[in-house]
Amino acid sequence: MAALHLLSPRGFVAGATHAGIKRRNVPDVGLLVCQRAASAAAVFTTNKVFAAPIKIGREHIAGGRLRGVVVNSGNANACTGRQGEIDALAMCSIAAQVVGCDERMILPSSTGVIGHLMPMAKVETGIRAAGADLGDSAEHAERFADSILTTDLTRKAAAATIKIGRQVVTLAGVCKGSGMIGPHMALPGKAGSPLHATMLAYLCTDADIAPAALRKALALATDSSFNCVTIDNHTSTNDTAVVLASGLSGAKINTAPALKKFTAAMVELCQSLAQQIARDGEGATKLVTVTVKGAVNATDAQAMARAIADSPLVKCAMHGNDPNWGRIVSAAGMCGARFNPDQATLTLQGTRVFHRGRPLTFDTAHVSTSLAAKEVTVELVCNLGKAHATVWTCDLSRDYIRINADYHT
Repeated sequence: MAALHLLSPRGFVAGATHAGIKRRNVPDVGLLVCQRAASAAAVFTTNKVFAAPIKIGREHIAGGRLRGVVVNSGNANACTGRQGEIDALAMCSIAAQVVGCDERMILPSSTGVIGHLMPMAKVETGIRAAGADLGDSAEHAERFADSILTTDLTRKAAAATIKIGRQVVTLAGVCKGSGMIGPHMALPGKAGSPLHATMLAYLCTDADIAPAALRKALALATDSSFNCVTIDNHTSTNDTAVVLASGLSGAKINTAPALKKFTAAMVELCQSLAQQIARDGEGATKLVTVTVKGAVNATDAQAMARAIADSPLVKCAMHGNDPNWGRIVSAAGMCGARFNPDQATLTLQGTRVFHRGRPLTFDTAHVSTSLAAKEVTVELVCNLGKAHATVWTCDLSRDYIRINADYHT
């Protein structure tokens, strides 16, 4: 059986090309198209400074139906004023001509440097070239995944199948993200805390599901995946995650059990993508999973997990394989969540290092060696309640500073 990829769900094609937005000869314009009007849902940055494609995307997703997505990398089309909106609309119009649909059935996305006008002659040529390259092969899926990358070192993809009744439903997705990561995305019109990410995610499924149910599934999946990954806690302007459902599997998601099963599969898919983002964090050498258990409520658990994961001191200690438990415990205590160190236990890589307000005797060299692994676990048990949260991050290395010092110039 062939490996699953972004275009494995029935009814989808994609194309990508190098249009010259990036100096490197890599894909920088992509099209993802459903062969029929698809149920669609999307979540966007909640930053008050949002890019032109976000404004247009919120408007185009309002009807819950799309034919596709047009995306470019190398230019964020952010802080570009009215001209940026005109250019984002032009991207939709050109893509709609290629696809054969109304421009409002296209959702635009951009990622890259902020504050530069789009090179629209190159963009138009790229969209038309990507449209001429549409196909449903694994190679087409890979080229589209490459077209959205910026400082990423690897493409990120995941796929899964589930059975709804006698029908097989396929879900698949790709995403990008390496720096400016720490999302809290929300559905259009929904309140949310500021987003801290430059993250794009595109999901496809052949489930037959109404837009309202799809929005619910995406919101739940986002809150337990993309909104639980952080690299550097910096607020961005372009973050988008969108899902398209072709309905061509014939499997109807129209009962509570079916929606529960479908949502669980989407959560698993999005969590895989989120973890891939953390692994590929700018300059990262390891994935760090921070879990807080026994908190008073979910809000407190999330606040403590994110405070630990966002702490530069903790992230530097992770890079140096330093079992510096004091940085972790104090990060949990400073975030405003209810926390009593005299009741807490901290475990690093399976070794308890702190218990009920006191350090424990442990083999420092052994724990340091264990922290040198590619995947590291940090577990804080508060013993105050039953709520828990997990956040994925990475270490903070010298390469992170080099990448971000040189990014614009």
